[in-house]
Amino acid sequence: MLDQPVIDAIADELVAADRDRTTVPLLTARHPGMSVDDAYAVQRVWADRRIAAGARLVGRKIGLTSKVMQVATGITEPDYGVILDDMVIESGASVEFDRFSNVRIEVELAFVLAKPLQGPNTTIFDVLDATAYVVPALEILNSHIEMQGRTIVDTISDNAAMGAMVLGGRPVKADAVDLRWVSALLSRNQTIEESGVAAAVLGHPAMGVAWLANKLAHHGQSLGAGEIILAGSFTRPMWVERGDTVHADYGQLGTISCRFE
Repeated sequence: MLDQPVIDAIADELVAADRDRTTVPLLTARHPGMSVDDAYAVQRVWADRRIAAGARLVGRKIGLTSKVMQVATGITEPDYGVILDDMVIESGASVEFDRFSNVRIEVELAFVLAKPLQGPNTTIFDVLDATAYVVPALEILNSHIEMQGRTIVDTISDNAAMGAMVLGGRPVKADAVDLRWVSALLSRNQTIEESGVAAAVLGHPAMGVAWLANKLAHHGQSLGAGEIILAGSFTRPMWVERGDTVHADYGQLGTISCRFE
């Protein structure tokens, strides 16, 4: 376990990297004994720093829940991060490209909770019961740590690479459609780059939310009513450059679009 002053210093380094739109060297290369618990401790301090500066917690993101994402990153276990109010963007917006150190897009479903969820024994049925509605979302990944050679420890420390999210499409009740079969076509500049089906997330996207509630219980935390939960990507991340227009078609759940300026 890293000493608290070291955890605080790493969190401050990541706050500065976010502010300055830069990346820092691999944490695991500089702290070889760093553990997953250390990484979540860094993430908590980082979030506390952002909240103290005026940001507001509005939800959580789950990462690496699908096989395609695990293969793409070489990391074989899910992780999570926080969503702050300044990370939420509406569909159709122009997004400042220079806001991020690097930009990749993932296709996801967002669960908005009507009731709190408390682990450690949360099931998929608890998640469906607690959900006010499900809505399409794009996650904008943004790494503040050099990407070559990253481990789960580096990614967790970096708030699971959460940059921002774009919400859009048609909100639906959790029992209004078979969420396993929600599909999406992800396009960049009118060319389809990725496609996927939501069942790629642990067999059912609500399983990602259940995993999160149970994982948070190990850290003495829970999910609150009103929180937005990004359940995990069911496509590989798509790289985006300045000037690109991104469009995701979720069929009966509508579309999301944004442009990076």
